[in-house]
Order: sequence, then structure tokens, then C-alpha cells
Amino acid sequence: MSALHLDLDGSGPLNGQLLRALKQGILDRRLPPGTRLPASRELAPALGLSRNTVLAAYEQLAAEGFIEGRIGSGSYVAELALAKRPARDAVPERPVRLSRFARVALQEKPHRPPGRQKATLRYNLEYGVPLVTPALQSAWHRALARAADDTGLDYPLPEGLSKLRNEIAGYLGRRRGLTVSAEDIVVVSGAQQGLDLVARVLLEPGDTAVLEDPHYQGARQALLVLGAKVATVPVDPDGMVISALPARGVRLCGVTPSHQFPCGAVLSLSRRLELLEWARAQDAWILEDDYDGEYRYDTRPLAALKSLDRDGRVLYLGTFSKVLFPALRLGYLVVPPALREAMVAGKWLTDRGCPAIEQHAVASLMESGQFERQLRRTGRELNRRRDALLAALARHAGDLVEVQGTSAGMHITVWLPRHAPDEVPQVISEAARRNVGVYPIAPYYQAPPTRAGLLLGYSGLSPNDLQEGARRLALALREVLAARG
Repeated sequence: MSALHLDLDGSGPLNGQLLRALKQGILDRRLPPGTRLPASRELAPALGLSRNTVLAAYEQLAAEGFIEGRIGSGSYVAELALAKRPARDAVPERPVRLSRFARVALQEKPHRPPGRQKATLRYNLEYGVPLVTPALQSAWHRALARAADDTGLDYPLPEGLSKLRNEIAGYLGRRRGLTVSAEDIVVVSGAQQGLDLVARVLLEPGDTAVLEDPHYQGARQALLVLGAKVATVPVDPDGMVISALPARGVRLCGVTPSHQFPCGAVLSLSRRLELLEWARAQDAWILEDDYDGEYRYDTRPLAALKSLDRDGRVLYLGTFSKVLFPALRLGYLVVPPALREAMVAGKWLTDRGCPAIEQHAVASLMESGQFERQLRRTGRELNRRRDALLAALARHAGDLVEVQGTSAGMHITVWLPRHAPDEVPQVISEAARRNVGVYPIAPYYQAPPTRAGLLLGYSGLSPNDLQEGARRLALALREVLAARG
């Protein structure tokens, strides 16, 4: 028995690995009932383990009833009421009954940013990824280390640390024109949880929600998995077309007024007022997704739609993913008084609150002023990179592109008036052949757009690289036109 073959999985303490390997052998009946196990002094050197490690595994097996000791004889596999189990490699697949949530989630599939697939391209015009500088990384490391010492280790408040909510309230007053208090704010695990929480609190299965078309797919998915019906409203250069909103039967309207995703339009003041009036007449709620409203280049930052809300119908969603980094997984909701209690209860039921140490670190960055200083520095650098990309497109591809959505954010929309929509894959392929990553806008539409379009991000490349990427993209565009004949 000293030659007993066991595979240790390499995960965790050695006695745990040995325990799992012996259990699996017993459950698979490779060690049938009545089998005598090797003595610990024999098994230990055979597996390169200490005798104490083997003894600890045997003791646990005995405690759980897998083996039994016989005085003067050793340890034996106990008689277990086990059905005949096939070998692990031979286990047949069987249908699994999934919930509606899981079925819809699988149908929709997680929407990975397409840029992740092109990381090897030298001039990758990836969008949706923030500019993270060495200065930000250093400031974060210091804040996180201090927070680890200063944060209490009990469960945090589900609505978020008071210190962070106070800082967010002050920041929104300075930067986004909102008069709010800490009591209005619920800290969430990124914008996606904010979308999910709003949908859970406000919608019953079968309720109708409205989104812009095109729109961020994560919003639609959060609604569909909860059984909502999703209608869409077109977008033009002034943002969501309010006159196209349904006249009745809508419970929730999602909108990106400060920088429409993905087209980049800014919702005009007249339409903002129309939208608020529509919500009042409908008795509907508005979810304002301000995913990158902090970054504006040609004008001062616009006040948020919520700043115009006098009826308490707008929920404001912000995130730290674009102004700090996505791995942080922190965002916030500004909630009307009528919904505060339900939102906090829903957050508590969902996860008992966001990680307190990270909340404390962000609050410290905001309290010290480093957060807004970093925001200003990042904004200046993004403006410089945006200008470089726009100038290069005008110089190399001026007759081939129409550029929109340039006044804010970290990406632009580029329409291709001389290319057909079905030529976009060729453009992407030709650009990749020239080591340039570009991405289609079409996946964000419910129905395919009638124009060929691309999304180009500029946060991840230097001005010189953006200029070279634009030059190579222009070559790719001309190559596709030439191939057409």
C-alpha cells in the first residue's frame, strides 16, 4: 500500500491537498470499503510529505467518517452508502435546469470590451479604458496603505462609509451642479451594480424600460435578466429624441445626457426639460448615467440633468472607473428621498456593502484634494491626446471620415461616408494588418445602423502614436475603397 497513487492539486496547505486526494479516491471507489490505508510513516516519504501532514489528513478523514481505525491493525476505508460512481472523465453531461436570470445572462453573454482582444496591436485605439498615470498609482498605493490601518473591520454601512458619501456630495456640488447630501448617496460596486440595483428596486417582470439606441449593452442586459421589456428611442446630434418616447406605459428611462454612449451627443437643454416633463406626465423614473461627464474639452462641464429635477424623478449614477481605474469597482447613486430606504435595503440584501478599505482610501484621496488635482491633470492630458488624434484624422483622412462626439469623454465616433456598413469588417482587418486596432459602433445598436462607423479611443496612446495610428487607418480606408474597384 505504500505505492498508493495520489494526485495533489497544488492548492493550499499540503494536509488539505492530501485530504482532498484521499476523499476523491474513496468516493470514486479507487479505494473501496475495507481497503487498508498505508501507515503514516510509509505514506509520508512516498509522497514527500511530513508524517504530521499525513496524520492530520487521516485524523480529519476519521472525524468525517471516511475511514475507521482498528486497534493494532491500522486505518481502513469505511463502508459508505455510495451509488456506483463513474470515473471523473466518464461523467456524462446532463441537462441542468437554469433560472430565467441565468438563461438570459447566457444568451446575452458578458460584453467584454472589444479592445481587450487587440492588446497586441501597436496602435490600439481602444475605448473605455481610463488614463492611469504613475502619479495616480503612487497616490493610490499610499492611500490604500493608510486605509488598511485606519478602517474598522466590522461590516460597513450598506449605503457606504459616511466619510466617502460626504466627499462625493461635496464633489458633485462643485463639479456637476448638484445640491445633495450624504444621505442621498448609495455607494455601489461600479456602475453595473448601480444599474442592476435600480432595476431591481423599481421594476417588476413585464414592466417597460426605455433606452437610447445605440446604448451601453450592460444597461439592456441588466434590465432583461430581471424580466423587463426594453424599448429603444433614437439618438440624433442633440441626444435622445424625446418626441419618440412612448406616450404611456414606461416605468424607467435610461439616458446618458452629458456624453451619449457611444455616439457622443450632448442632450440639449430644451430636450432635458422635455424629458423631465415627460417623466412627470408618465409617473416614470429617469436613470442618468454620467459615466464620463467629468471630462469636457471645448466648454465648461455641463450641470447634470438631475440638477434640473424638481420632482424627485432622476436617479444619478456615477462611477470611479473612468476617473480612477476599473479594478476599483466603486460607483455611486444619488437617490431621490422617496427611494432612499428601498435602495439601501436592496444594497444590504445584495452584498452587505462595498469593501470598506477601498472606500476609505478613495475618501482620503478626495478629502486631501489629490483626487480633483489628478482629475485636472488627466483632463489636460486627454485633451492633448484628443487634439492630436483629431488633427491627424483631418490631415490624413479628411475626405474619408465624419467625426462626432469630440467635446467630452475618452473616445470619438468616426463615420465612414464612403464605405458601406458591410465593409466595416474589412476596414478593421486592414487596419489590424497595419498594426492598428479600431472598433465597430454597430454592436451597440438594436438594429444595424445605416452608416459605417467606428469608435476610436485615445486615452491609451501618446499623441505621436495617435498621429501614426490615424495615418495608418487612413491607408486602410483607402485600401478597402481600392479593393472595391
